[in-house]
Amino acid sequence: MAASLRQVVSQPMPPKPALVLDGADFEKTLQSEIIAKAEGAAQAVADFVAEIRAKVVPELPKMAGVDTLVGVIPASAADKYFRARLMKTTGALSKTFNQLGYDLERVGSGEADVPRLFLASLPGDLKDIRESRVKKSLFFRTVLPLVLQANEEILRDRRRLWNIHFQKSLGLKLGPADRLWMMVIAERYGVKSGSIENLLQRVDIIPPSLALAQAAEESGWGTSRFVREGNAVFGQWTFSDNGSLVPARRDQDKFHKIRAFPSLLESVRAYARNLNTHAAYRKMRRVRHSFRLAGQPLEGLLMVESMKSYSQKGDEYVKKIKTLIEANDLQRLDDARLGDQRPLI
Repeated sequence: MAASLRQVVSQPMPPKPALVLDGADFEKTLQSEIIAKAEGAAQAVADFVAEIRAKVVPELPKMAGVDTLVGVIPASAADKYFRARLMKTTGALSKTFNQLGYDLERVGSGEADVPRLFLASLPGDLKDIRESRVKKSLFFRTVLPLVLQANEEILRDRRRLWNIHFQKSLGLKLGPADRLWMMVIAERYGVKSGSIENLLQRVDIIPPSLALAQAAEESGWGTSRFVREGNAVFGQWTFSDNGSLVPARRDQDKFHKIRAFPSLLESVRAYARNLNTHAAYRKMRRVRHSFRLAGQPLEGLLMVESMKSYSQKGDEYVKKIKTLIEANDLQRLDDARLGDQRPLI
């Protein structure tokens, strides 16, 4: 690249045949040649910059199957479109996971990180896989990066909260940017007073084991109509008519619907926000906060008991989530981390 750039700005011009001109004709010709050379050099630089920009950040329309909001990969528009179409099949998705060395056993043992592979929707043929082991592996490997991404975003806010908390403990005044951010974060998490102590109980992660087990239960391992038509991984209720799906077996006296999302990542973000703000999960937040105060790691299996309100099934639901965590050894994924590479798709 450097050599190409040097050629653009410093390559010697080829010699021109001598011109025999005089007076006004000479001045006019010289001026024209100077302008032409300047315009040519400027165009060469502009073309070079455009070429580099296209390689680094190609301008692409948002397409089904790929969450284009989370990052880009150094590929052409045609390559991305082809990759987006391929990712809509379980065969291609499994092949991609294998090529990346994405294995849950290695992730669980701490030998490998999770690739930043964020699918916008699950493959449509996931429901056709009959072998339970294969279906579970594809589902968990698809949802885990999304859960970790949502948790990363939450942790960024939590670190900033702790930094502000430390400043205030020293008697320092907050700057305008921090004061404005505190107002925004307090509104987002439903804390009217803006108390940092209250916010720290809400602005916290969801253990991956708990999120994965609930995602499997609520979406039927990614095969339910709600996740296929609306990326609704966690079956969140809504009473809004906008962007929602009506349950086929809803009782006549019920009016709830299932909230739909533009992508799987948006569904995961909404799930985390729901657990961190809704009054029904106040007990879960207290349990989680007690682990923080004791300096203990967050474990999904120890937080399940406080999730009775998530389903009308109550204790039966809690038992089911516990079984899913233990049977699939999801506890080992509570320490999983995303890799340092840029988002792949």
